[in-house]
Amino acid sequence: MTALDNRLRQALAPWRTASAWCVAFSGGLDSSVLLHLLAELARREAVPALSAIHVQHGLQPVAAAWPEHCRQFCAALGIPLQVVAVQVAAQASVEQAARQARYAAFAEHLQPDAVLFSAQHRDDQAETLLFRLLRGAGVRGLAAMPEQRPLGRGTLLRPLLDCSRAELQGYAEAHGLSWIEDPSNADTRFSRNFLRQRVMPLLAERWPQASVALARSAAHLSEAEQLLGELARMDLRAAQGEPLFPWLALPSLELSLVTQLSDARQRNLLRHWLAPLSRMPDSDHWAGWRDLREAAGDASPVWKLADGELHRADGRLYWLSADWLAPPVLPDPAVVRVQGASELPGNGQVQIRGELPAGRWHLRYRLGGESLHLPERGRRDLKRLLNEWRVPAFVRPRLPLLFDGDELMAVANLAQSASLQACGVRLHWSPPIGAQGLSW
Repeated sequence: MTALDNRLRQALAPWRTASAWCVAFSGGLDSSVLLHLLAELARREAVPALSAIHVQHGLQPVAAAWPEHCRQFCAALGIPLQVVAVQVAAQASVEQAARQARYAAFAEHLQPDAVLFSAQHRDDQAETLLFRLLRGAGVRGLAAMPEQRPLGRGTLLRPLLDCSRAELQGYAEAHGLSWIEDPSNADTRFSRNFLRQRVMPLLAERWPQASVALARSAAHLSEAEQLLGELARMDLRAAQGEPLFPWLALPSLELSLVTQLSDARQRNLLRHWLAPLSRMPDSDHWAGWRDLREAAGDASPVWKLADGELHRADGRLYWLSADWLAPPVLPDPAVVRVQGASELPGNGQVQIRGELPAGRWHLRYRLGGESLHLPERGRRDLKRLLNEWRVPAFVRPRLPLLFDGDELMAVANLAQSASLQACGVRLHWSPPIGAQGLSW
């Protein structure tokens, strides 16, 4: 058994009880070696069911022959293969678009609790660190590729990150493996290829262990990122505070508990909090956070990010996305269901709890000038009541209002008129929750 086999077996030890093993198989050198190693292991030992998946991007004519090569390679090993064709979105970076399409396909086809093996190695890790360093990445980006991360309903694992490209090529040649040479890998117009073909060999002339050192630095930065994550989670728990409206199920934080931290810890906290919700801005665009944080107390500042908006209301931060970014539209005609919930387009659900007396009942949103007759308080202007209740500005246009003819009778979740309260009727609103995070 070779040193490569031993290192692989060590990396696989925690994953022996996975529901299945699947290899991301491009047909290139690296994934061919990984698949061959796993197939040999499966012949000697009991392991989860092993298969392979090949993603066909359709970006170059020569790639049309690659699925057949992959089928023949897998057939020789007795490994089932799935070929998935994807559409690569047109955008500035073809590499990034292809990667997004590829990993989306992997996530979609991965079984629950299965492991997808990807064949990136130490040289890839070094190139990734250098590439991101040149792009000005922070600690999270410079941690480069993690050994494992969630993917779809399973886990992505990179078991060869401690192995060099030379080791993999030596194994392939020793076992007589054939593999695909992607001609685009020689095109130095692509940044990663330029680093691999021009920069890394030059570094290795002066520092023969350059790849090892860079990969080691990535590991140190990964550890630093873990510590920053732990600090962010501690700060996040402390910054939750007590939301004024528990029924408003939006991600939110108490601003005063955030701003008592140093600027660096504020940014670390916000990156951790918002990372599952939105792509984060580069350093130059963090001025938006400073503007929101330091706006006058009676202002309603907004920080717009790629996938939503951060609002400030009554000393609290709220993340708004999806339905919250468009004005709601009532059904036409607006129908009040005495029983069960009524869907409000783009605005969650509303429900009448209790039995309404006879009347001309309907729902609508604020138009201005409404007033409500409250028990023991008499008639009050709705705008003043919303100020008194400290309802965030972005919620006010969405609050379902229940009318009997032209008379306002209830404000969802907040108040009922004296006559409805006597009947035991409540108007309950379940607001939209917004997008639940980035898929991967």
